[in-house]
Amino acid sequence: MSPRPDHFWESKTLEELSDQEWELLCDGCGLCCLQKLEDEDTGELFYTRIACRMLDGGTARCRDYNNRLESVPDCINMRPLTDEKRRWLPASCAYRRIAEGRGLAKWHPLISGKADSVAAAGRSVAGKTVAESEVPLYQWPDYVIDLDELVASLHRAKRA
Repeated sequence: MSPRPDHFWESKTLEELSDQEWELLCDGCGLCCLQKLEDEDTGELFYTRIACRMLDGGTARCRDYNNRLESVPDCINMRPLTDEKRRWLPASCAYRRIAEGRGLAKWHPLISGKADSVAAAGRSVAGKTVAESEVPLYQWPDYVIDLDELVASLHRAKRA
C-alpha cells in the first residue's frame, strides 16, 4: 500500500522535506524547549521543568521562533537532524519518531486533523513549566523530572 499524498512524511525522508513540511511536523508540545542537564561523565540527559526563556509557558510555543537561534545561543537548530541532535529530543517528538521509522503518534495534529489534539491528549507542557528566569542555574538539578512520568501525568490530568 502506497502512502497517501497528504502524508508527505511517509514518502519523504526528513532531508527531503520542504521548510513548510518540516514545520508542519512539529506538534507544538514544548517538550524540546525544556532545559536539560547532561552528565559530563555518562552523557545521560536529564529533563527539567524549566522552560527556555523563549518558551511561552501558557501556550508551549516559542515567543520568537524565527530569531530563536540568535536570541538563545544554546538553542539547537534541529535541521538537519543528526543522531547527536536527535538524542536531545523526547521520544514522542515527530522528528525523532520519523527518523526512527515509528511514524506519527495518533494524537499528532497531522493524524488527528485537530490543532488542539496535542493538548487534548495531555502531551503539551503548556501551563506546566517554571520560567528560566525564576530559577538560578545552581538550582536546576532540583527541577529534574522523569520525562516519561511528566508525559504520563499530563495525560492523566487531561483524562480527569
